Amino acid sequence: MKIIAYTLIVLSLLGACRQKQDSNDFVPKPKGYNRIDLPVAKYQLLDDSHPFRFEYSKEAIIKPDTVPWAEPHWIYVYYPAYKALIQLTYKPLQGDKQKLAKLINDAHRLTAKHHIKAYAINDWIMKTNTGKVASVVELDGEVPTYMQFYTTDSSTHYLRGALYFNTATHSDSLHPVIEYLKKDVIQMLNTLTWKK
Repeated sequence: MKIIAYTLIVLSLLGACRQKQDSNDFVPKPKGYNRIDLPVAKYQLLDDSHPFRFEYSKEAIIKPDTVPWAEPHWIYVYYPAYKALIQLTYKPLQGDKQKLAKLINDAHRLTAKHHIKAYAINDWIMKTNTGKVASVVELDGEVPTYMQFYTTDSSTHYLRGALYFNTATHSDSLHPVIEYLKKDVIQMLNTLTWKK
């Protein structure tokens, strides 16, 4: 009786081992992502050579926009450590309501181009600490820009911005940096002032 019991145990163990070897349930480990240590946010004031001023991160540098059609006060707030930038385009309005309407329509059209790849689009109106109103759009997914905004005083100044990354890294691995830079955009808007 003991021999039969031992034989059954050994056969069941061998069967289990054989079954495990023939199994096609191999699952590779998921790809890992680098840890990103983000510094504590510290800000500095933009120089007064533009018709606007705001606080921007000490991790960033200001560069002129380099596209051939760039206007004098178009700038990049560039983050070399993250290969990211906030592109700012400024337009003087000179009281032209039609120009303002066209600029606002252009801002909405540029955002709408991301509907194809965006998982979600969250737009909201922000009242800044300096009493201005800004239209802000946050985009999720594999999109080229993760945040866009515009603000205006309706008669003299119009400023549009967009947050871009110059990298092929997926948005899920960039998520901590995206959130960090979104806070910088909010800081810029909250401290924005127009020159008279």
